[in-house]
Amino acid sequence: MIIFRVLPCLRPMLPGFPRPLTSRLSPRFWIRCYFALWLLLGLLLLPGYGVSWDEPTDRTTGLISTRYVTSQVAPAWTARQPALQNLPDFATYSDNDHGVLFELPVCLLEQLLGLHDSRAVYLWRHGCVFLVFWMGAWALYGLARARFQDWRLGLAASTLLLLSPRFFAEGFYNTKDIVFLAFFTLGVYTLVRLLQRPTPGRAALHGLATAAATDVRIMGILLLAFTLGMVALELLAAPRPDKQPGRWLRLLPVYLLVTLVAIIVGWPYLWAAPLANFQRAFASLSKFSFDADLLYFGQRVSINALPWHYIPVWVLLTTPVAYVTAALLGAGTYLAAWLRRPLAQLQPLNGRLDALFIGWLALPVLMVIVLHSVVYDGWRHLYFIYPALLLLALRGAWAVAQAARRPGWGRRLAQGAATLAAVEVLLTLGRMVAAHPQQQVYFSFLPPAVVEQQFERDYWGLSYRAGLEWVLAHDAAPRIHLDAGQRMPMMNNVAILPAAARQRLQLDPAAKDVYFLTAYRTHPEAYPDSLGAEVYVLRANGVKVLSVFQKRPW
Repeated sequence: MIIFRVLPCLRPMLPGFPRPLTSRLSPRFWIRCYFALWLLLGLLLLPGYGVSWDEPTDRTTGLISTRYVTSQVAPAWTARQPALQNLPDFATYSDNDHGVLFELPVCLLEQLLGLHDSRAVYLWRHGCVFLVFWMGAWALYGLARARFQDWRLGLAASTLLLLSPRFFAEGFYNTKDIVFLAFFTLGVYTLVRLLQRPTPGRAALHGLATAAATDVRIMGILLLAFTLGMVALELLAAPRPDKQPGRWLRLLPVYLLVTLVAIIVGWPYLWAAPLANFQRAFASLSKFSFDADLLYFGQRVSINALPWHYIPVWVLLTTPVAYVTAALLGAGTYLAAWLRRPLAQLQPLNGRLDALFIGWLALPVLMVIVLHSVVYDGWRHLYFIYPALLLLALRGAWAVAQAARRPGWGRRLAQGAATLAAVEVLLTLGRMVAAHPQQQVYFSFLPPAVVEQQFERDYWGLSYRAGLEWVLAHDAAPRIHLDAGQRMPMMNNVAILPAAARQRLQLDPAAKDVYFLTAYRTHPEAYPDSLGAEVYVLRANGVKVLSVFQKRPW
């Protein structure tokens, strides 16, 4: 019944179906309740997630930028903050060109709040990431509502994001890709609002949103290209009363000026030499000086030699099948209509918005393929295209709903497709609950045995926390010795444990009773008996995510 409540256009198919409660209460009430529950859910689940590979490095980058800024405006205060001492110099720091619009305020507030314990620091950071993710869900709601003129479909779009297992988990700890997804989605939303009603205020607001996305990750500059492209479509394809070239000639300078100034203000790396440093940052985009291997279709492949299909395959494997199918249907029906009557398809604003969503989804993927950009760890570098996929999935669902209203075999086929989609959504929810808090290893349809042999599993390293907690619960020794297949993520997860637990754990590979933990990032093979007995296995939806081995001292 969920699909029929979400898509009101299917109500005529259900004679006698009761009027929904939403018809008797204000939509605003339901919208506020919905996002309040989103927030409450996040706050309740937040403490359960571990620490990812990147979080300590990202925090260091934020602290260095914080010291660089505060030392210029409050040097005495800066000198009193222990966390801001003994850091690399900003000018020579290797990652000083990274955008810090998220990291800098999070680290600054961390100091102002007096958070010194590592557990408190990471719980604070996870809360901040979730709040930004929540903001991105609100922006996605606004985009869907603007496109489909129905607040219920807006909530459907944000619900699909909520029921995307990997995105839900990473919405607590992924300070790069999820944060960028949220800011980019907000930038597209402000663009759509500007197209709906072009005013200087909305142009300035969109400039701020474009700058904010760029100051998180330089790929946010794509919003500038999307903006110019959509204005061009307005002038070329919009009905004559809506074109108003004179208005756009006045608004574009406002947008460009605000964008330029805000990018510089929000990115400390640009302060010393805005143009030159921006060019350096752009030149280093997706170019890495290191090499590493990934497990891809059972082979270890260098990140510098990935095949063109790496991103499309990972999108397909880690997104619910119904979402991908509906998105392909949505994009396909639009393109088919456009090929028949190009100008007529672009004249209404909704048609131009569909073109924007297709460009949002396809252009970054094509750029990675054509430019041979370096990506790794699945498709996380392109997570910001996922809201476009969900919006096109709604368009595909809308096409199915329209087919269901016509008599004949098409109606039965559409009803069957809607039922299958609803079943998968419910199954996805069930799998998320069963895997909690390891949704980051979700695979949509592959059997567990295939996943374990063919692809990376917990490349974020979060499952080490569960392994550490198991060891602490089953070994009463005052000092526990540890080793790991990848020591950094294991030690990262030690940092989020309570202080008393941290004091019991020690990295000591040479100890006779050492526990060896592994999250199976690029190691599908069985581990040798020399590591000891396998005393604990963590599985998520049947996939072995982590093992704990122990050497016996006797």
